[in-house]
Amino acid sequence: MPAKKLSTTKWTLSPDRCFDVNPTQRKVARQIYGTVKDLPIVSPHGHVTPALLADPNARFGSPADLFIIPDHYVFRMLYSQGINLAELGVPTRDGPVEGADHRKIWQVFAENFYLFRGTPTGLWLADELTTVFGVDEKLNGRTAMAIYDHLESELAKPEFSPRALFKRFNIEVLCTTDAASDTLEGHKSLKAEGWTNIRPTFRPDAVINLEAENWDQNIQKLAEVSGYDIDTYATFSQALQERRAYFKMMGATSTDQAAITPFTERLSGDKAEKIFSRALRGKLHEDDAARFMAHMIIEMARMSVEDGLVMQLHAGSYRNHNARLFKVYGADKGADIPVTVEWTHNLYNLLNEFGNDPRLTLILFGLDESTYSRELAPLAGHYPSVLLGPPWWFHDSVNGMTRYLDQVMETAGLYNTAGFNDDTRAFVSIPARHDVWRRVTSNWLAGLVGKGLIDLDDALEMAQETSYRLAKKAYNLA
Repeated sequence: MPAKKLSTTKWTLSPDRCFDVNPTQRKVARQIYGTVKDLPIVSPHGHVTPALLADPNARFGSPADLFIIPDHYVFRMLYSQGINLAELGVPTRDGPVEGADHRKIWQVFAENFYLFRGTPTGLWLADELTTVFGVDEKLNGRTAMAIYDHLESELAKPEFSPRALFKRFNIEVLCTTDAASDTLEGHKSLKAEGWTNIRPTFRPDAVINLEAENWDQNIQKLAEVSGYDIDTYATFSQALQERRAYFKMMGATSTDQAAITPFTERLSGDKAEKIFSRALRGKLHEDDAARFMAHMIIEMARMSVEDGLVMQLHAGSYRNHNARLFKVYGADKGADIPVTVEWTHNLYNLLNEFGNDPRLTLILFGLDESTYSRELAPLAGHYPSVLLGPPWWFHDSVNGMTRYLDQVMETAGLYNTAGFNDDTRAFVSIPARHDVWRRVTSNWLAGLVGKGLIDLDDALEMAQETSYRLAKKAYNLA
């Protein structure tokens, strides 16, 4: 099918996007942003698969493969408007959709692209299409096929391979997120080629959450890769420590885990052993999983004190809220919903044990914004071990970032935060996401300059820190 000619009407993004309409603040924001916009990207937490970069011949596939099928930010919005995931080629638990017509998928996406107006996803997508791929006409039902043909042509070029874009995006370091039982074959291959700036991150969720899907199979995988017969809590703990050591040898500097609540409780060895034994037999008591998770969060902190891996804790997401969707499609299909979270009491046991230990770095991420100024900022502003991660997930937006900065910085201070991470599965969105952060923080700092709270020299230094240096320091990537 011959490509249709794109319209002569240019689709361009405002150079002042994310900046205040006040001309004085906007002028200062431009000046600050100009000093950070071209800094290298440090991406210390995300979900890009290492296989994408491990294979020198890897490609992104079709435009639908790149922009729609794997990205729950995109199909979540479309699903909310009644578009079935099957129409979008989203694979089910049984595997990929056979015979999926990617042009039809793209047409559906294009006809509904207006749904993303005013959203962070819309801002990222617009940046990706215009800046990375040179699309110069707005995406809609009329332009869909011409843009599809243009993207398909670009994606076939060597300069649009994942490795080529990695270099074009000026990514200094990229950290993936990998299960505790992962053999890290992709990372082995990358390391052998000298790609040491792509690092694994140890994620133990599938084995420390006793209610995780296929938990018993996950334990068996952990046993196989660690070489331990995991038939007791003691051997389970030893296997985790062995895997952490292996991840560290492969370049990991951090761990990551998620919990619906950051509740922590130190169990005796005997109690932990009894709960683990019941889990192996499939005979869990009602509160066993919650108490074991609470114990293991503390244990992960203990192990971090011993091996130096930075500990990330993401809390406040009710995973897979749509049971019907989860049954057919599995996890990570856009049905995770924020819940109310309490941090001060829940983290007490962990912080009472390790919060004053300089060997621990604990980076906290939350989805309950009401806790920013009430709990998270005071905790980070006191405990030497605690840093605040950037606004996460639903709050990774212009307004969400601004609210975070307004509520956190006065109490915690900039230097008790961990800079920015993009937390994305969509590789091509990485520079767009970092650009939004750099624009928003530049604008926020310009506001402080305008109010006389800091001077321009301070603002320029702070912009460098939050755009680049803080993340390197927090994750030991210097």
